[in-house]
Amino acid sequence: MDITLALQAFIMGLVEGFTEFLPISSTGHLILAGSLLNFVGEKVKVFEIVIQAGAIVAVMWEYRVRIATVLSGMFSDSRAQRFIFNLVIGFLPAAILGFLFNKAIKAKLFAPVPVALAFIVGGFVILWVEKRAKDNPHAVRVHSVDDMSALDAFKVGCAQALALIPGTSRSGATIIGGMMFGLSRKAATEFSFFLAIPLLLMATAYSLFKERALLSAADLPMFGVGLLSAFISAFLCVRWLLRYISSHDFTIFAWYRIVFGLVVIATAYSGMVVWAD
Repeated sequence: MDITLALQAFIMGLVEGFTEFLPISSTGHLILAGSLLNFVGEKVKVFEIVIQAGAIVAVMWEYRVRIATVLSGMFSDSRAQRFIFNLVIGFLPAAILGFLFNKAIKAKLFAPVPVALAFIVGGFVILWVEKRAKDNPHAVRVHSVDDMSALDAFKVGCAQALALIPGTSRSGATIIGGMMFGLSRKAATEFSFFLAIPLLLMATAYSLFKERALLSAADLPMFGVGLLSAFISAFLCVRWLLRYISSHDFTIFAWYRIVFGLVVIATAYSGMVVWAD
């Protein structure tokens, strides 16, 4: 692996890790970063999905005690069983719709300008939900992931399915969707973390299996660099985000999305930046 490829893989891993759990769309940032780095192609699309596993392992490490407790009680503890059931319910909408429409979405929407538009729309949605939360502070009825019902999990799962549109943000859809449905900011954020584990691990396994003909042993160093940098950056990001939400809302991320989306569209149509599809 030459130094340029290693640097590209390292940067893409950092982008994945720092954006996966923030409401700003990791997929959108990876598409834009890959375009700027001229790191594009079918193999790169597989790479972008696979390095999500690095970010997910960071979450699993952060919540290793909780995960171990749930797994040890899955056959005897009713609370652990309800938690697992809620994860399954929340996982299904995005998994089913992704399986049915993933190919069409990749063909039509995995490009810089559609991603930028999704950034902007998502930003305004976050502003609206945060204003709604500020005006109705007593609307919160679920303060912990352990208090969620199956219907709560299904609603959040449906919101997560919107993130199949690149630029929407999986974490943004689940967190903001959860807040709309009565979850506290902390409960919505933590459920977003847990919900990512089965979805992204399955997406990684499915992508590797489906596109195995594109890959060879020579690609292992590139994937290894991306996975490692994604793990490190995601671990730092998750730790920071948990501290941040204890005293802040998501308004700053909304404005970031809007400004960034407008910059991408302006540079694309002015010719200042040639964004590669």
